Amino acid sequence: MRRGLVSVLAGAALLAGFLALPAPGDERLEPPAPGFVVRDVRVFDGERVVEQATVVVRDGRVAELGPGLAPPPGLEVVDGRGRTLLPGLIDAHVHPWGDALAETLNFGVTTVLSMFSDPAAARELARTRDSLAPRAHADLFSAGWLATAPGGHGTQFGLPVPTLNTPAEAGAWVDARLAEGSDFIKIVYEPRDAHGLGPPFPSLDRATLAALVQAAHARRRLAVVHVSRLQPAGEALRAGADGLVHVHADHLADAALVSLARERRAFVTPTLAVIAGNDSAEAGQPGPPREAARFAADPAVRPFLSPEQRLGLAAGRGARLSMLRLELALASVRALHEGGVEILAGSDAPNPGTAHGASLHHELELLVRAGLTPVQALRAATAAPAARFALGDRGRIAPGRRADLLLVDGDPTADIRATRAIVRLWKNGAPVPRRRYPEAT
Repeated sequence: MRRGLVSVLAGAALLAGFLALPAPGDERLEPPAPGFVVRDVRVFDGERVVEQATVVVRDGRVAELGPGLAPPPGLEVVDGRGRTLLPGLIDAHVHPWGDALAETLNFGVTTVLSMFSDPAAARELARTRDSLAPRAHADLFSAGWLATAPGGHGTQFGLPVPTLNTPAEAGAWVDARLAEGSDFIKIVYEPRDAHGLGPPFPSLDRATLAALVQAAHARRRLAVVHVSRLQPAGEALRAGADGLVHVHADHLADAALVSLARERRAFVTPTLAVIAGNDSAEAGQPGPPREAARFAADPAVRPFLSPEQRLGLAAGRGARLSMLRLELALASVRALHEGGVEILAGSDAPNPGTAHGASLHHELELLVRAGLTPVQALRAATAAPAARFALGDRGRIAPGRRADLLLVDGDPTADIRATRAIVRLWKNGAPVPRRRYPEAT
């Protein structure tokens, strides 16, 4: 049971083999244009809704936004009536590999936060992400290697993960990650309880956890923590963690944890999509399709899924992971949200039951089921992660901001599923044609 949980929560590394991330070619992008205008469109700017606005884009950035603006001459005008313009979405928990970043952009996700991946590949991509050049892949910010104990979670794949075992090693370990290019620090904390129960891997102890958080903060970096159970979640928050990158799976979030997270101003990235894709209560049971299968069958989703993405969404079908209960996770997210804890949207792709890019749209639907309003869920995938991870000009539609934009039919601020009805997509102000897969229809 515990082994299965650990495997799923980091199955991305196993599926991926941590293949190097090539810089995807940009040959599918149209040449840069001087700009364009989206007229008479509903705008969700990352924080609020502006009705019947006009948005002007020039040289890869938003130039103007407001109702009643006259389109400047010489620019393409896109009709926004009946549509909504969103900031490019941000997936706050992925493990990218291979063509992941191109697949991700195909679903309007323009920036991702890797919670464990090859630092060399991330370092190469970091050299281009600040530019406004047209490109056909999402931008990457990364933790690089995760912090774990010798033989701990993350080492089971035979990768050269640099481990540590004592608080005295924390400063040097963090310095080494920052020298490799890590943008933030990811820590695995999975101690066994007083009865010896817990995941089947060694874990960092509480003192080493605290030393790593302190070292990250001393170097002005965020420290986020992987946990899967309620008690370690509380211990991670008391150690100063800036955020928890899964919702715990063993008990409902209690008042003490909610209060602690709120007081510490910590965020939670619950990764509901991977839980939904592996909920053992649904596995092998008669009745409606399982969550991931239902999502993958959506006509707004399926034609744009690559064969690998379809396999990923189907991969959780045989799960019998008794700790993964979607209803429990939804209730915990509801308690955290109602208690004032900030929620970020992250898919944990490509774990079994998920797919890069696509599963963030599933995550948004699940966040609304957990009690967030559609506007709050959209903020969790735009302005909130951009602010928490200091992503600069991303996550908002405002003058001077990067023109990573997503135009959808309908109103996702009323029906969150409308994020899937993508009409147009721009990366750095350049149009990105979506790739369809005829065999998926």
